[in-house]
Amino acid sequence: MKNERVTSLADALLPLIRTRSDLYRYSAANAHGRDMHEAIDILEAAIPTTDPAEIYTVTHKALASSLKVIARADDSAGIIGDACRRLLDLHPRAAASARTPVGKLIDWMMKFQFDDDEVDYFELDPVAYAPALGDVGMAAYRKRLAEVEAKLGPRPSEDERWSSGHSHAWFTLDWNAQRLAVLHHDIDAIIRTHAKDRTVAAWLQDTAEAFEEIGEIDLAIDWAKQATDFDRGHQSRKAADYWCGLLEANRPDEALEARLSVFRKWPSSTSAARLHKAAGKAWSEYRDEVVSTLAASPSDAVLFALLTLKEPEFAWSLAHSLALDSDHTWSELVKAYEKVDPLAVLPIHQRLVENELAEAGAQHYRLAARRLAKMRKLAAGSERAEGVDDLVAELRETHRRRPRLQQEFDRAGLP
Repeated sequence: MKNERVTSLADALLPLIRTRSDLYRYSAANAHGRDMHEAIDILEAAIPTTDPAEIYTVTHKALASSLKVIARADDSAGIIGDACRRLLDLHPRAAASARTPVGKLIDWMMKFQFDDDEVDYFELDPVAYAPALGDVGMAAYRKRLAEVEAKLGPRPSEDERWSSGHSHAWFTLDWNAQRLAVLHHDIDAIIRTHAKDRTVAAWLQDTAEAFEEIGEIDLAIDWAKQATDFDRGHQSRKAADYWCGLLEANRPDEALEARLSVFRKWPSSTSAARLHKAAGKAWSEYRDEVVSTLAASPSDAVLFALLTLKEPEFAWSLAHSLALDSDHTWSELVKAYEKVDPLAVLPIHQRLVENELAEAGAQHYRLAARRLAKMRKLAAGSERAEGVDDLVAELRETHRRRPRLQQEFDRAGLP
C-alpha cells in the first residue's frame, strides 16, 4: 500500500478490500475485516482532496467487492458487515457529489435490492439517495418500485408474507415505502407504513422514531407513549426508555414523572437508576418507595444500592436481610465491601469458591484459584490467615484427582 508505484486511490485501497483467502475461518475473517476498515479510512481521508468522480468510482467498486467478500466469510463478529455498512453510508453521498447519472444509479439501486441472490441482508435508504436522484429521479425510482410490486401479484398478509416466494421483495418494498414516507414528511403514510395494524409494540416505536426524524416531536412522544403502554413485554420496555429520552430532550418537566411510571411498571436496578438520575435533588422523596419495591428482587436491590447509590454498607445489609442468592451479585458486592471490612467478606468468597468448584473445567478452576489468592491477600497478617490456608489444603485434598485444578492452584501461587 505504501509502495511508490501506487498511482491511484483504487490501487491504494481495493487490494485491502478484495481477497481470495479462505474467510470461513473466524480469525481470518476478522483480520480481513480490519483491513477493509483500514481501506475505508483511506477512502474517507481522501474525500476533501480527490475528484468526486474518482471517489464515487472507488466507493462503488469497493462496495461491490465487499459484498462478494461477506458472502463467503464467517462474519460472526460483524467486522466485515460493519465495513459494508460504512461503504453503504458513503455511497449515496459520493453519488451526489459526483453527480452520477440518475438512470444509471436507479438501475443499480434496483439490482442491488431485488436481483442479488447472494447477499440480501443490507438495505438501501432512499432518503439518503434523494440528493443524488433529485425530484425527477425520485419519481422515476418510485415508478420502478411500483413496477416490481405489480409483478408480484396480490399482497400477502403479514403472517403469510414470510412464507411467500417473494418475501424478500415484499420486505424491500415495505422498507422503501417507509423511508419514502419519511422523505416526503407524509404523516398519514408514516402511520400506515410503520404502525401497520398497530398490533406490535415495536411498530409503534418505529412510527415514533420516524416522526422524530422529520422533527414532529409531539407526534413522536405520543407514539412512543403508545408503544410504552402497549403491554409489559420487552418491546414496550425498550420503547419506554426511548419515550423517556424524548421527554428529557424535549419536555424535561415531564421526564421525572415518566421515569417514575416506568419504574413502577418495570421495577429493576436499571429503571431505578434512571429514576434516581431524573429525580436529582428530589431523590429523597422516592428513595423509600424504590428500595421497598426492589426488595422483591434482592439482586436488583443490592446492585442499585451498590452501583447507583454508591452505598456498599447499605448494599451489604440488604444482601443479608434479603437472602441474596446470586453469585454474580455477591461477587460484585464483595469487591466493594472488602474496602470496608476485608475480613467480613471471607465467608462469601469461600462460598463462591465452593460454588465455582461444583462445576468441572479449567475456567472454573482458574476463577476459584484467583478468588482463593484474593482471600489470602485479604487475610494476610490477621487471625484468619491460617484458616484460609487450611481451606486451600482441604480443597487440594478433596479435588486431588483433578490435575488441572492443582495446576491452576499452583499458577495462582497457592500453598
